[in-house]
Amino acid sequence: MSTIRRLLDFVFNSTRVSIFVFAFVMVLAVLQSGAGAQAQTFTTMATFSGANGANPSAGLVQGFDGNYYGTTSYGGANNSCSSGCGEVFRITPAGAVTAIYSFCAKADCVDGNAPYAGLTRAKNGSLYGTTAWGGANFCAQQGQNCGTVFKITTKGKLTTLHSFDGTDGSKPLAAVVEGTDGNYYGTTYQGGANGSGTVFKMSAAGKLTSLYSFCSKANCADGALPRAALVEGSDGNLYGTTTAGGANCQPNGCGTVFKITMRGALTTIYSFCDQAGCADGDSSLAPLIQGADGNFYSTTYGYGGPAGGGTVFEISSAGALSAIYDFCSQPNCADGANSQGGLTLGTDGNFYGTTTGGGVYGDYGTLFGVTQEGGLSTLYTFCADHPACTDGQSPAAGLMQGTNGIFYGTTYSGGTSGYGTVFSLNTGLGAFVETTPPFGEVGAAVVILGNDLTGASAVSFNGTPATFTVVKGGTEIKTKVPSGSTSGSVTVTTPSGTLTSNVPFNVQ
Repeated sequence: MSTIRRLLDFVFNSTRVSIFVFAFVMVLAVLQSGAGAQAQTFTTMATFSGANGANPSAGLVQGFDGNYYGTTSYGGANNSCSSGCGEVFRITPAGAVTAIYSFCAKADCVDGNAPYAGLTRAKNGSLYGTTAWGGANFCAQQGQNCGTVFKITTKGKLTTLHSFDGTDGSKPLAAVVEGTDGNYYGTTYQGGANGSGTVFKMSAAGKLTSLYSFCSKANCADGALPRAALVEGSDGNLYGTTTAGGANCQPNGCGTVFKITMRGALTTIYSFCDQAGCADGDSSLAPLIQGADGNFYSTTYGYGGPAGGGTVFEISSAGALSAIYDFCSQPNCADGANSQGGLTLGTDGNFYGTTTGGGVYGDYGTLFGVTQEGGLSTLYTFCADHPACTDGQSPAAGLMQGTNGIFYGTTYSGGTSGYGTVFSLNTGLGAFVETTPPFGEVGAAVVILGNDLTGASAVSFNGTPATFTVVKGGTEIKTKVPSGSTSGSVTVTTPSGTLTSNVPFNVQ
């Protein structure tokens, strides 16, 4: 059984709370002031049944066509795997789910098996992802083939770009990220020179280079077993986390935060459980996200924090870390516990995320918002229809904010069939536009993603007008960085108003 499944199985062990505690917690929720304090609407959009996918471990990404795309770890059309081999699916804003690719469609699963990680939308419009197993090469360490990196179009045409062989890594559990240099960067949970995972670089054509093998230092002081995706910081370096290794909690370690250059020079900037009682957290399964202040934010899954439910933390690029919130701070962990999906920066400047456990109805998970200063609001608790849990339970992935302002996510289990759900959470935030990529030189092609863009009359880069074309369907605009433009917000003037980009565009 995989580490991911063991962790998920752990959080599925539910507990009940008394009516007294429920009422007490609801009073706290009303009095609590923090991110997302405005009214919100939760909607279960779709339920997985097994045949159309099962147990999504990852969240969603918005395509240029305005639909959302994701993966399920199991289920799908091919039964050569005991629980199904996983799939890539599309879901419309109205909630219609379509499987666009089921893994193990080829003999011996050379096309991959079990995509635990989510998808990355590239500037070419294609989606990139990884599978934990399958591919062309066998890895004795995990007793299965070593996993793959793939590209897939929104119409479902899949290309296997790389099959890991163990020496260059195995069992990738995280998404790849597109770097400013045009290459893709990622991590593998196992494999490499020391069997404890790697950081790799891959060209758009699929040529892979191993940049670093973890556990290269005594007692794995440099970290081991990276579970999360990387993020490129504003300084051009890549940042990530490991679930094990580091200077503390020997012999296995409590995990680390690291920085690595695109040439492979790695620096461990923090080892978890460095503070008394692991007040700083223990074991991060989640990716980092860079805030507007230049610092990075994320969550720890393990038993860190005073209450043992994990933390939300802030860390500088130099490694100064502070826990800004401790989960399980409320009775019976009503505020949530064990966050493994990381954070999303909303257009209001606050962070939003999920927990796999805790909540007022039992140990089924929550959705939360948290300010940069650590003020947390629980926005939704799963199994609100307890004990049926048709709204889902145990969200393993983080949230994604669509350009309509609404947050979207998945639950690993629950729903009418027990195989998980897709949901939305409307917190009242307005629509915006998103640029792909969020950087470029003058003259570089840029795609602007949004909703209801038909009839747009103007596009500007920090006030400088740009020529543009609205693509049929009204969710995509093609443009180029105009001469004389400077870094700042991109705006699109539409018949219903002016939309502003969620992050500033960096003119290089």
